[in-house]
Amino acid sequence: MTPISKEKNQKEQEAMGIYVQVSTTVDAEADAAKIAGALVEKRLAGCVQITPITSIYRWQGKIETAGEWRLCIKTRENLCKEVEQAIAALSSYSVPEVIVTPILGGSKAYLDWLEGEILKK
Repeated sequence: MTPISKEKNQKEQEAMGIYVQVSTTVDAEADAAKIAGALVEKRLAGCVQITPITSIYRWQGKIETAGEWRLCIKTRENLCKEVEQAIAALSSYSVPEVIVTPILGGSKAYLDWLEGEILKK
């Protein structure tokens, strides 16, 4: 590998490390759509995927089972605080889930598209 291609590869890997997926859940499909729409409209996310799930969890000492909607939010790490604030403001949950997972790799074309769709910060 030449010094130039090694430097380019390192920069590409550093850039990939700044992208994350944020996961949250809500109890209604309409709430999921509201949160997803707000995040994309404000350019806090390039894409939000919504899927129905069943969750089993302990809440206030009891084991609960509930149908929920999971949002998988694609964004940049430096926008996570604003994403979390938007989720808190729009979620009906008193303790909304906010889990951030780094994106360790991905197609260059997709990550370039994602970069073009979210806020520059």
